[in-house]
Amino acid sequence: MQNAKYKIVQPPEGYSAPGFFATSLDRVIGLARENSIWPLPFATSCCGVEFMALMGATYDLARFGAERLSFSPRQADLLMVMGTIAKKMSPVVLQVYTQMAEPRWVLAMGACASSGGIFDTYSVLQGIDRIVPVDVYVPGCPPRPEQVIQGFMKIQELVENEPLRRRYSPEYKELLESYGIK
Repeated sequence: MQNAKYKIVQPPEGYSAPGFFATSLDRVIGLARENSIWPLPFATSCCGVEFMALMGATYDLARFGAERLSFSPRQADLLMVMGTIAKKMSPVVLQVYTQMAEPRWVLAMGACASSGGIFDTYSVLQGIDRIVPVDVYVPGCPPRPEQVIQGFMKIQELVENEPLRRRYSPEYKELLESYGIK
């Protein structure tokens, strides 16, 4: 009988027999990456408060493999941009993104990070997708922790199913070049 408190991770597709299991290296690495994402929170306003609630005991993002928040871009896998980003902060966000090692993913949390929110002014960046490629958008002002967990689980799906060589493909290099990232 299984205990309902614990999430049993299913093995990746492969061949199995008693005492034997074989699968592809892509699947094993995807499974390991999926359950060990280190997020870098880039919080500027009220979405940051919701992120604090997300890391608390009630919602506990650590259940999904994000045990360690990384405040160093060189040790992070996931850039979580939360809140209003002023145009003067654009170079900082871009620098943090480029300092992250590959593979890297971006989650835009809240209306301000996704589209500028209610601040349609000259000084506010109208979405961080103008400076860095975004993998998952989490809507809301501010989004509830459940929404952020769902967005994080979407990132996990991307991480698990991404082939090892995708980051070296001409399409990916072309995407980065379209943002001016080398």
